[in-house]
Amino acid sequence: MEQHPAANFEVHDPTILAQARAIMDATESPRAWAQAVIEAVTRNEEWRGRRCINLLAPEAPTSPTVRALLASEIGTRAAEGHIGRVNRWFAGTRHIDEVEALCVELLKTAFRCRYADHRLMGSMLGNLTVYHALSQPGDTVMTAAQPFGGHSSNRLDGPAGTRGLNIVDVPFDPVELEVDLDAFARLARQVKPKLVVMGMSMTLFPLPVQQMSDIIAEWGGKFIFDGAHQAGLIAGGQFQDPLNEGAVVLTGSAGKTFSGPQSGMILWNDPALTQPLTEAIFPVLVATHQVNRVAALAVAAAEMIEYGAVYMAQIVKNAQALGRALAERGIPVLAEARGFTRSHQVIANVRQFGGGLEVAHRLAEANLIANKNLIPGDKPADWDRPSGLRLGTIEITRLGLMEADMATIAGFMARVLVEGEEPASVRRDVEDFRLPLQDFYYNFDNGWPPALGKTEAA
Repeated sequence: MEQHPAANFEVHDPTILAQARAIMDATESPRAWAQAVIEAVTRNEEWRGRRCINLLAPEAPTSPTVRALLASEIGTRAAEGHIGRVNRWFAGTRHIDEVEALCVELLKTAFRCRYADHRLMGSMLGNLTVYHALSQPGDTVMTAAQPFGGHSSNRLDGPAGTRGLNIVDVPFDPVELEVDLDAFARLARQVKPKLVVMGMSMTLFPLPVQQMSDIIAEWGGKFIFDGAHQAGLIAGGQFQDPLNEGAVVLTGSAGKTFSGPQSGMILWNDPALTQPLTEAIFPVLVATHQVNRVAALAVAAAEMIEYGAVYMAQIVKNAQALGRALAERGIPVLAEARGFTRSHQVIANVRQFGGGLEVAHRLAEANLIANKNLIPGDKPADWDRPSGLRLGTIEITRLGLMEADMATIAGFMARVLVEGEEPASVRRDVEDFRLPLQDFYYNFDNGWPPALGKTEAA
């Protein structure tokens, strides 16, 4: 029988899938198939983990202890439900309760808030929790559009869209890269959103949380801060404190700047929100929630409490230094007049070098890892081939690098993009720079980086 063409539809790259199938077809041994997976992981660890300068803004290396906990025995145990003997579906969870309770209290301490939940398996689930708990299908919400840094989790193609919400764009100034407050006030008073959810994957400067919250409070609207990228900066006191500026909920990623395991978290202060938020988390969105991840998150939170202020401050200093060094070498960087950034991110306009997709892959050949990014002036149709390049300083900071090292990294990039040097030639110098840097700092395993004096760290 002839198959309908739609039955063969595949979203993944068919060439790469065919390569995987060829590996499996070469042998009938499941052991050999498993070994092929192990070898791919090992190759990635050797290349990405040891030889590359990682400038991806959504990635952060975990400390050795956090990484070890992700492989711990407790991860094989189920812990469905809330903390407590009566609340669990399973018996035998008393030590799991200890771990989870410590995680909750550590998150509350790190973020200086009254309530925290640790069970979200991904940061987008934090936004889905908010939409499920605090809105109904047909409600109007206002969120940031993607060319200005908005994230899909708050757009039609993400949780906000699946909830059936009417999504209105928050007006942005394309030059200053900030919310146009006058235009926001006019539009918000016209559409009266139930929620304003600001989730920025291109996040350079603090948002006017208090002003926006005051405007929507006129009709009972609530401001939600999606801090997926900024969570570590917020905990470390280096960005802004949304829950003390009018936001009623802070969602976030446990990875990225928070430097924990890849997962989500949600924080709030108002006890009236506890029941709707936690009932949306369980039983709606989460059942068993990987207790190994919770243990890792708890230790990452303790590391943030101990090291976060200095670690996050250095991330911002390095981002500003990287932006300045790139601009000096002929690579245009957004918001130069504003000092480039007040976060972990720098956004380059690489249109003249072939655009974000081409540039990111060319740099990867030189072991410089970044990602393409939409910037103001791009259209939705430019999603696959945008004009921007997003750079982050989380991993290079945890490797112990300081502001002076950013000039070296910018120099590597300029050799590829501005001077047109072959990436393979630059790669050799990148590896020579990177290979001696194998320890991660700002954690209980390795303490402070050598370049940071004990007096300054204290």
